[in-house]
Amino acid sequence: MADILPPDMLERARTSPALLSPAEKDRLIERGFLGLYRWYAARSQETRNWNPDRSFDWRAMRQDLPPEVITVLQGFFAVEQYAPDFTSNLVHLVRRSHGRSHFQLRWGSEEEKHADAWENAVLFSGQRSPQWIAEYKERLKSQTWELPFPDAIHNLVYTVFQERATQLNYLNMMQIAQGKSTRPHLAGVSDPVLAKVAQTIAVDEAAHYNFFLEGVRLYLYYYPERTLEAIKNVIGQFSMPASQLVPDWDAFFETVYRAGIYGPREFQRDVLQVAFRNLGIESRKALEEGIRKTREVPDFDGGNFKTTAIWDTFDYGQVEGDVRRLHVKIQDYEKDIGFDLYDPTEFVENPEVPRQTSKPTDN
Repeated sequence: MADILPPDMLERARTSPALLSPAEKDRLIERGFLGLYRWYAARSQETRNWNPDRSFDWRAMRQDLPPEVITVLQGFFAVEQYAPDFTSNLVHLVRRSHGRSHFQLRWGSEEEKHADAWENAVLFSGQRSPQWIAEYKERLKSQTWELPFPDAIHNLVYTVFQERATQLNYLNMMQIAQGKSTRPHLAGVSDPVLAKVAQTIAVDEAAHYNFFLEGVRLYLYYYPERTLEAIKNVIGQFSMPASQLVPDWDAFFETVYRAGIYGPREFQRDVLQVAFRNLGIESRKALEEGIRKTREVPDFDGGNFKTTAIWDTFDYGQVEGDVRRLHVKIQDYEKDIGFDLYDPTEFVENPEVPRQTSKPTDN
């Protein structure tokens, strides 16, 4: 019947909000998360199954590293000490979602390894005693990390930027430990053990970033206005986790800034712009301007309202292509296991948005 409808009627039928209810959108997002979690868990076990004690030659770590490097290691160690808080709070927030809650448990187990690895780095540096480390941990754990936002969508968006920023911190620490720093006070510093630790953890953080990125894309595809608003809110008040809890945070931040590891420029260039590119958003200015101009107008019949301008805010075609590719990845995994014989995950096109094309991305 659709084939014989006039083009204007076909377009109106295609974009009718009634075609996908909020409950159906939520179901599709949940199925996407479940499939992504299953794929992620299998891949992490196959490719990133390392141990914080046995995977590194800790006895070979240098014990004459500069004080600035020790300050950075101590800061990394301090932030990761809140892994139990990060995990428990996020699991509780999304406990009704199989895919998200089970992923957060997996994520927590991987973050726990990061905490242990950075503690080992501090210990084997020889510049902090076991007693000092124990007392410092007690001081850190006397406070509790709380969620930065009250709802799931904002916290999901936050983790995209946070994981990318954390990965960047560790990659730049790896560069220093490889003897590649361009800062005079760190020239010539190298430690193969520390370089391997930083690289190994950075790979984990990259995997975390991509999981959360795929999740935000799902929301951006089915709930574009709500998700773009959440992105705007998050970047407007973004700060690294535990920055209000670590007692010597100012000294740590100043040190990572002077070392070229992380600062405002790195956040704009290597975190914000990278995440925006992966989400099809041109810039922060374009995001804020698009949201400001977005308004609801009645459709042809006057019975339903459609948003305008929001589609100029980001590349919806890119997001749709990324969501389609995610589903292909999930479907391939389900065929390999046999899930497709009983309960396959299917991609359902969102009919409420204008159809457009875009160049494929690398992610």
